[in-house]
Amino acid sequence: MNNNIFPCLWYDGDAKESAEFYCKVFDGKITADTPVVMNIDVFGQKLMLLNGGPHFKKNASVSFMIICETEDEVQKYWDQLMDGGIALMEIGEYPWSKKYGWVRDRFGVTWQVYLGENDDVEQKIIPTLMFIHQNNGKAMKAMEFYTEIFPNSKIVSVLKYGEGVGNESHEVPENVQHAHFEIDGYSFFCMDNSYDHQFDFNEGISMVVMTGNQEETDHLWNSLISDGGRESMCGWLKDQFGMSWQIVPKRLIELMNDSNQEKAQKVVQTMMKMQKIVIKDLEEAYIS
Repeated sequence: MNNNIFPCLWYDGDAKESAEFYCKVFDGKITADTPVVMNIDVFGQKLMLLNGGPHFKKNASVSFMIICETEDEVQKYWDQLMDGGIALMEIGEYPWSKKYGWVRDRFGVTWQVYLGENDDVEQKIIPTLMFIHQNNGKAMKAMEFYTEIFPNSKIVSVLKYGEGVGNESHEVPENVQHAHFEIDGYSFFCMDNSYDHQFDFNEGISMVVMTGNQEETDHLWNSLISDGGRESMCGWLKDQFGMSWQIVPKRLIELMNDSNQEKAQKVVQTMMKMQKIVIKDLEEAYIS
C-alpha cells in the first residue's frame, strides 16, 4: 500500500481531540503533533488532520469504508463511532453485506462499517467517493481519469446499478453502484448517486499526494487541473469533479522541518505565496 497518498481532514480547532479519539477507536498512534497538523497512523495507514479554521465542513461525499472481518468487529467500531454521532444508515443486514452501517461521528467524518466477506483488499480503511448532482453518472469517467494520471493504477471492479442488488428504480442502470480502483497502489471505492444531497465535494476532505521531485509534481498538478479543474493556493487544487487534492513535494516537508527555525520560516513564507509548489524556489528561499 502506498503511504505517499493519504486523506486530509479539515478541522476548526479540534484536530487533536479527533486524533486522540481515532487512535482510541482504531488502536492507532499519533505520529505528528503540531497546533496546525496532526498525523495519525491507523492500521499502517496515514491520516492527516488539519486545523484550518471554520471555512470548510466535512461531509459524506467522501466517506471511509472500514473493511471488517467479523460481525463483532463491525459492532465494536460502530458502537465507538456512534458515541456522539448520528446513524446515516442503521447497522443491520443489507443485500450487499450481512452486517453494515453508515455513521457520521461527532467530528463530522462519515464511516461505512462493513463486513467484507472474501474481500481481497489489503487496505483496511478505504476512501469512498460519492458522485452526486452534476457529477452523478461520472464515477466511471473519474476512475478512468485518475488511473490514467497516476502510475501503477487500475480499475479493479465495477458493479453497475443494473447488475446490482437492492437497486432503487430511480438509479440509472448504467451508473456505478459500487466500484474499486487503485491509484499508485492506494485503494478507493466510488459510486454514483442520484439523491439530492445537501452537500458535495469540498476542501473538508482532500487527498494528499507526496511527490519525489518537480517532474512528478508538475505532471500530477497539470493533469489533475486539466479539463476544468482549478488551481488553489499552497499546493491545493480542485479537479474537474470538484475533488480537492494537495500535491506536496517531500522536499517541502524536509525544508519546513529544518532545525534552523529562521530558514524553515522563510520556506513557509515562500510556499504560502505559491499555487503549485516549485521546489527550486523553496530551496532558494532556504539559502537566501
